[in-house]
Amino acid sequence: MTTGSSILELVGRSQDIQGFRDLHWEGTFADYLDTVFKNPAVTRTSYQRLYDLIVSFGTEEYQEYKRTIVRYKFFDDPFDDGQDAVFGIDIHMMKLVDVLKAAAEGYGTDRRVLLLHGPVGSAKSTIVRLMKKGLEEYSRTPEGALYTFRWDERPLGGSGWIDSPMNEEPLLLIPEESRAEVEARLNEGAAGRYPVHIVGDLCPVSRFMYRELLKKYEGDWSKMIQHVRVRRLLLSEKDRVGIGTFQPKDEKNQDSTELTGDINYRKIAEYGSDSDPRAFNFDGEFCIANRGIIEFIEILKLDVAFLYDLLGASQEHKIKPKKFAQTDIDEVIIGHTNEPEYKRLQNNEFMEALRDRTIKIDVPYITRASMEVRIYEKDLSGRRVRKHIAPHTLEMAALWAVLTRLEEPKKASLTLLQKLKLYDGKTLPGFTEDNIKELRKEAVREGMEGISPRYVQDKVSNALVKENYTSINPFMVLNELESGLKHHSLISNEEQKARYKELLAVVKKEYEDIVKNEVQKAIVADEDAISRLFSNYIEHVKAYTQKEKVKNRFTGQYEEPNERLMRSIEEKIDIPASRKDDFRREIMNYVGALSIEGKTFDYRSNERLHKALELKLFEDQKDSIKLTSLVTDVVDKETQAKIDIVKQRLITQYGYNEESATDVLNFVASIFARGDTKD
Repeated sequence: MTTGSSILELVGRSQDIQGFRDLHWEGTFADYLDTVFKNPAVTRTSYQRLYDLIVSFGTEEYQEYKRTIVRYKFFDDPFDDGQDAVFGIDIHMMKLVDVLKAAAEGYGTDRRVLLLHGPVGSAKSTIVRLMKKGLEEYSRTPEGALYTFRWDERPLGGSGWIDSPMNEEPLLLIPEESRAEVEARLNEGAAGRYPVHIVGDLCPVSRFMYRELLKKYEGDWSKMIQHVRVRRLLLSEKDRVGIGTFQPKDEKNQDSTELTGDINYRKIAEYGSDSDPRAFNFDGEFCIANRGIIEFIEILKLDVAFLYDLLGASQEHKIKPKKFAQTDIDEVIIGHTNEPEYKRLQNNEFMEALRDRTIKIDVPYITRASMEVRIYEKDLSGRRVRKHIAPHTLEMAALWAVLTRLEEPKKASLTLLQKLKLYDGKTLPGFTEDNIKELRKEAVREGMEGISPRYVQDKVSNALVKENYTSINPFMVLNELESGLKHHSLISNEEQKARYKELLAVVKKEYEDIVKNEVQKAIVADEDAISRLFSNYIEHVKAYTQKEKVKNRFTGQYEEPNERLMRSIEEKIDIPASRKDDFRREIMNYVGALSIEGKTFDYRSNERLHKALELKLFEDQKDSIKLTSLVTDVVDKETQAKIDIVKQRLITQYGYNEESATDVLNFVASIFARGDTKD
C-alpha cells in the first residue's frame, strides 16, 4: 500500500458517518411534527436556546461580601480549552445571564438590544465570540438541535429545491387559523421548560412558494405541504448560517442593504420581475442571523440610517427588505461599545429611541489581581513561550495593571495596595466584609479606567523576544511597562502617566518584600534546624512562665531561662518587652489546650511563632552563608556550596530556573549589602 493510500485509509477510518447523517437529517413535515411532539425544545426561540446553552454547562456558587454569586462555567470556554475564557467579572456575567433568562421567558428584554459597555480590552468581544462559538457547537448536539425546511420548486416550473433563505422554523408553515389547535396538541403532556408557541410569519420567498403551491392545489394544504422537506439546521458563522456580524465602515461605501439584503439583478431575467422574492438576496446580516445571534461591533458608530433597521428589529422583531413587506425575525441582537461612544449616545437627543430600547451591561476591567494573572497565563502558556518566566513576573504585571484601575481609598489609613489585597481576598486587621463592600460601593467608576490587559501582554511579549536571556523576570517586564507609557496612544494626560509610574514603584517595593521572604525561606528550609530552635524556645518559655530553671545539656547545671534567646525570637514579630509575659503565657496556654485534646504543639501550630522562628534562623544563618559576598564576585568553596543549596531550593520549591535563581539571589544580596534586612 502506498503512503497516499494509507493516509486516505487513515482519514476514512476517522470519519463518523452516522454522526454526519444525524447532523444532515431530512424528512417530511409529518416527521418533524413527531420530533416536536417528542422534544418541544427544538422549537425554542433564539433567546431560549442561548440561555439554555449557557446553563447547560453548569454553575458554581460562592459568597462574596455576604452575597451569593453564581459563576457560569460556560464562560470558562469549554470549547477551545479556555482560549476565550472570561475571568474575574462573575457579577457582570450573572447580570447578563439574568437578562437572557428574562428574555427567554418573554418578559420584554427579548425586545431590546443588549449593549456590552466597557473600556477597551475588557473582554466585550470575547464574550460575544464565546456565545457565537457556543451556539455553533450547541446546534450540533441532540440537546441543541433545530430545524428548517426547503421547497420543491418543480411544480411551479422551477429546476429543483429552494432553501428557506432565512432558515425559518418549520411550524410557521401551519396556517394561522390552525395554530392554536396544533399548539395544544403538541403541548399535550409536554414536560419541557418552554411550551410550543408558534409566533411570526414566513419570509417573502416562503410566502410566495406557499401561496403559489396552495393556488396550484386549489387550497389543499395537505398536498402543498408534500413539497416541503424539513432538515437539520447547523449554525455556522463562517457559512453565514444563523450567526451574523456587522461592523461599521465608511458611510459612503455602506448602506442598510448590508443588513436586510438586496435585489439579485441576474435572477430578474430568470424570474421576470424584481418584485419576485426569488430574485432578491435575503443575505443581509439580519437575514442570515435569523434563529441565532447577530453581533454589532462598535454599535454606536452606526449611521442613523442603520439605526432605523435596528430599532424595528429589536422592538418589533421585524425587518424591512427593499420592495417587500416587513419580515419577522427571531435572533439575539447584541452589540458592544466603549465609554466615549456611550457618552455620545447619552448626550444625543436624536438617539433617544435607541437608548429606550437598549439594556446596558457593564463589562469593566478585572479588579482582582489573581484573576488578572490568569489572563496572562492563558496567553503565555508553555506551548507558546519557550523562555522561562520567573516566578512573580506575571503577578507583578497584574498587580500594577489592577492598581491603575482602582480609585484611591477615602480612608487615610488604607493604602491603594492594601485595598487591592482586600479585593483579592486577603485579610487585614480591622477590615470586615462589610468594610470591603463599602469600599466597592464608594468607588463607582472602578474598573472602567486604567491599563488594559492588552498593553501588559504587549510589554511582556517585548521582554520575551529580547536576546541573551533564557528567562524574563519582573524587573524586565516592569521596565518595559514604564518605557511604553511615553508613547501610550490612550494616555495623553501627563499627570496620569506620572501616577502610573508611581504605582510601578509601589509594585517594585512589593516585589522586593516577596523575594526577600522567599530567599529567607530557602535559606532556613532546614526543618530540623527550625524544630530544634522551636524546642529550645518552648523549653525556656515553659521554665520562665513556671518560674523554673533550665538544665544546661552541656554542663548539667541548672540556669535561668535564656532571656536573650526568647527576646531575639519575639522581636522578629514585634512583640514589645511590655507584652512578652502575655505572649509567653498565651503560647503555654495553647500548648496546654492542645495537650488536653491529645494533640502535640509544634512550630507549625502558631503562624506568628513560625514566622519568628524562620526570621531568627535566617539571621543566624545569613552570616555563615555570607550571601552579601555574592555582590563581590569573591566566594570561597564552602560558601559557594551553601549558596548552591539555597539556589537549588529556589529552583525545586519556588519554580525558578538556573538563570532566574541566580538573578534573584544577586538581587536580594544587593539589598542585604546596603543593610536593608527588615522583613
